[in-house]
Amino acid sequence: MHLKLTESRLPFASLLLIAPFFLWGTAMVAMKGVMPHTTPLFLAGIRLVPAGVLILIVAALMGRSQPKGWLAWLWIGLFGLVDATLFQGFLAEGLARTGAGLGSVMIDSQPLAVAVMARFLFAEQVGLWGWLGLAFGVFGISLLGLPDAWILAFLHGEVSVSGQIGVEAVQRLFQSGEWLMLLAALSMAAGTVMVRFVCRYVDPVVATGWHMILGGMPLFVLSATGEAQQWVQLQLPDWMALSYSTIFGSAIAYGLFFYFASSGNLTSLSSLTFLTPVFALLFGNLFLAEVLSPIQWIGVSFTLVSIYLINQRENLAEKLQGLMQRQRSLTPQAAGSKEGKSTFADSLPLPNSDITEVSSVNIGMRESESEQL
Repeated sequence: MHLKLTESRLPFASLLLIAPFFLWGTAMVAMKGVMPHTTPLFLAGIRLVPAGVLILIVAALMGRSQPKGWLAWLWIGLFGLVDATLFQGFLAEGLARTGAGLGSVMIDSQPLAVAVMARFLFAEQVGLWGWLGLAFGVFGISLLGLPDAWILAFLHGEVSVSGQIGVEAVQRLFQSGEWLMLLAALSMAAGTVMVRFVCRYVDPVVATGWHMILGGMPLFVLSATGEAQQWVQLQLPDWMALSYSTIFGSAIAYGLFFYFASSGNLTSLSSLTFLTPVFALLFGNLFLAEVLSPIQWIGVSFTLVSIYLINQRENLAEKLQGLMQRQRSLTPQAAGSKEGKSTFADSLPLPNSDITEVSSVNIGMRESESEQL
């Protein structure tokens, strides 16, 4: 089943698809501002548990059914452990140890893992344009998050063990929390794929609420036993930022994301995650006075191109196939008008005809497989 905006039953479907990534990006800015006044695990827990309660209240008002049977609760528990406890825990700890830009690069690498897992688990076809779009996205968010000095040094061939980007620089990179962001990205990717199995037994909205509550409780326990002064320094603006991250950045964003993930193409949906660092950088500039460099603006452009390629990959493949078919149909007519008659040599197959036919068949097979999902 494809994630087609025009076929969604929800009003303003295009805006709703983008909303989770807009809310996540702005919530990252809010969390970064609160981080100096609180502790990571407490911040992760406060972002999950109240949001889960709000989602369950909305689900009850909507008449959604509650989980039934041990299989339903088992999947919710596993879902909560991976997508709530691990993801939010790694995210908060990583955010406390690294900058928002480089951390966003690591977090938003998860669509690659989603594409690979969805390809093997659900036979979702990524295709040439999809993989090209994912490559553009990784390149774009790398330009957004990696320091400009590193990129310029690489372009000038100054990468060496004793240079600026040497072994010590790499060690310093992963000691500053980026590897925690990578673990968070892998956790989110696994959770995105798991939602298909969870929704076989539980309503997706209800599962989202319960997985936040069950996944947030261990974070509070770990915070109580290993952290101190979690809320002593919090002031009114901090509580407002926490409320925004909880209600909009968690409850609403997660509810929309897993609703679409349970019924749409996971690769197309997760590809929109590349929008998160774009929103984070734009609003970071507005509220935290962060300035985008020319290299980062190039990264924004590559990110938007990647989203277009991934979500329009089927239309692009159809247009390419149609263009190839028109070229093949026009070739005999052009040859006939030029020669005026047919010869034995004209009837022989061209040297490259087999390659053209095989390419056409492969494109057609990919299109037919995509239409069956």
